[in-house]
Amino acid sequence: MSFHAIDCETNKTLFTSVNTLLKGLIMIPRILSALVGLLMALQTITWISNPGEAAQGLGMSLLEGIGRSTQIGDFSSFFFSVTVFCFLGAYLKQAQWLIAAAIVLGSAALFRSLAWISHGADFATDFIVAEIVMTVLLIASAYLFNKSQDEVTESPS
Repeated sequence: MSFHAIDCETNKTLFTSVNTLLKGLIMIPRILSALVGLLMALQTITWISNPGEAAQGLGMSLLEGIGRSTQIGDFSSFFFSVTVFCFLGAYLKQAQWLIAAAIVLGSAALFRSLAWISHGADFATDFIVAEIVMTVLLIASAYLFNKSQDEVTESPS
């Protein structure tokens, strides 16, 4: 066996090992984004099944009349949309869905902060921290999805 043949075999073995490692690593962003989706799904279910408890969990009372309709509809759609984006991103391994979820969650943290600065709202530390942490997890997962796809497309045949 020539030196060139050994070198080719080593490269193929190395490529196979790296490819196997990447397949294992691709599960990390899937798991992280699915966990965020699961948390959001639980919030969605609570808003649908027990809106009074869901509102209280966010520091509000459940409104009456058209306000209740708006409150339940808007909060349910917020959590449901983030849930769908997270699960689509995790299942399809597509970063754009996770970025959409991150935009929604990140903007919630931004506008909570704006409510504190501009309108005298209490600073919602726990909620803001949770939203920022989930946003970072989703952006990191999106980055890992893109990185793993880039590495697969750049790999030798």
